[in-house]
Amino acid sequence: MILIQTTLLLVAVIIALVVGIAAGYLLRRSIAESKLGAAEEEARKLLDEAIKQAETKRKEVLVEAKDEVYRIRQEAERDNRERRRELDRMERRLIQKEESLDKKLDNIEQKDQVIREKETMVEKTQEDLKLILTQQLKEMERISGMSSEQARELLLHNVEQQIRAEAAALIREIEAEAKEEADKRAREIVTLAVQRCAADVAAETTVSVVSLPNDEMKGRIIGREGRNIRTFETLTGVDLIIDDTPEAVILSSFDPVRREIARVALEKLIIDGRIHPARIEEMVEKASKDIEQEIREVGEQAAFEVGVHGLHPEMIKLLGRLKYRTSYGQNVLKHSVEVAYLAGVMAAELEVDAVAARRAGLIHDIGKAVDHEVTGSHIEIGVELAKRYREKDEIQHAIAAHHGDIEPLSIEAVLIQAADAISAARPGARRETLETYIKRLEKLENVVTEFQGVERAYAIQAGREVRIMVKPEEIDDPSAINLSREIARKVEQELDYPGQIKVVVIRETRAVDFAK
Repeated sequence: MILIQTTLLLVAVIIALVVGIAAGYLLRRSIAESKLGAAEEEARKLLDEAIKQAETKRKEVLVEAKDEVYRIRQEAERDNRERRRELDRMERRLIQKEESLDKKLDNIEQKDQVIREKETMVEKTQEDLKLILTQQLKEMERISGMSSEQARELLLHNVEQQIRAEAAALIREIEAEAKEEADKRAREIVTLAVQRCAADVAAETTVSVVSLPNDEMKGRIIGREGRNIRTFETLTGVDLIIDDTPEAVILSSFDPVRREIARVALEKLIIDGRIHPARIEEMVEKASKDIEQEIREVGEQAAFEVGVHGLHPEMIKLLGRLKYRTSYGQNVLKHSVEVAYLAGVMAAELEVDAVAARRAGLIHDIGKAVDHEVTGSHIEIGVELAKRYREKDEIQHAIAAHHGDIEPLSIEAVLIQAADAISAARPGARRETLETYIKRLEKLENVVTEFQGVERAYAIQAGREVRIMVKPEEIDDPSAINLSREIARKVEQELDYPGQIKVVVIRETRAVDFAK
């Protein structure tokens, strides 16, 4: 019984459990279905909202697209209207041009017609003129008694004379214009070169004066039985002149370097006070070394001043020796530096090799450094030295041509000639003795009076101009032009002179009568 009760109780409990599980399941299912419905409702709301937003966005895009399409359409229509207007304008212009061309063609046709008519008239007139000319020629031959060939020759002769006179006048005018322009340009270049160059002027001298502290020093210089002065003159090769000049002695020599060595040595002896043969020999040797050093330094300084580099050391020494050499009162080293400056400036203005011009200008007178030791002119010696020390051919040529001994073949050689003449002819550069001056003027007048037709000649302006009076019955105006040119050429060939000489030919015709 108990077992049955227990079983029934278990069954009841099981049934209760099953019922509870079923109730729980149904409850959870009901809750789940409730949540699912709410989720579906929320999803439907979101979907509806998304659909509404999408529709709104679609409408906005459509509106924007319609606006863009409308704008593009408006722009396209505006472009089309502008193009149509441009095409209309072009069409109107073409129509106007066609009308203008039509009018021009009509005018051309009318003019062609008129020209053809005039050509016909001209041909007819020419035929008439030929006939009249033939008749007139026959009549002129009958009246003049000359044939047409003879008349032609006479006419050609007269025309030839007239053309010659006109040609001479034209040549004179062209030469004057060309000379004026060339002179103007040359003056500009030379003036610029001279303005940019300043050189010292040194007087030519063959003696040096050495001051003494007192006249007692003269006796010490002479020495016992003249041994000091004999030793001094033997070692230096310079004449030492001791006269009545107070507190001074004179050194005389044509070799400027020797004279400078003697001057330095004598001054050192005077300062030292010990004057005897051994001391004289020592001082002369020391002075020789000092002068040699000074010569080298002076040469290097001169080359540096004008910007010339790479000279041979021996050439530098020769250049320094020019410091003690003068020509017509002008210091040759200063002259060489001045020529280098002038040639370099003019070369730069003419856009040629200024470096070569300066180099040739600096050493163009290098032969004067040893011309008293070597036989030959300073030009020949200078060319030989340039070859020995491996100067370029154009430099050698410029040295050889700078006095016109040979024809200059380069611009640089011509510039060296011009610079040398400028440096030598400038005021104060050189001096000339009265005798030499008078001989130069007489020779200039004699050269001019050798020409036929010259009546008188006068050298004026210190020989820089010669005025020539010609016989008017022998020399006409065209011949006067040729005569001035021939005289100038002969003066260039036969005379040596600084600068240039102006040749003026004067032709004068005078008619004289007397009233009684």
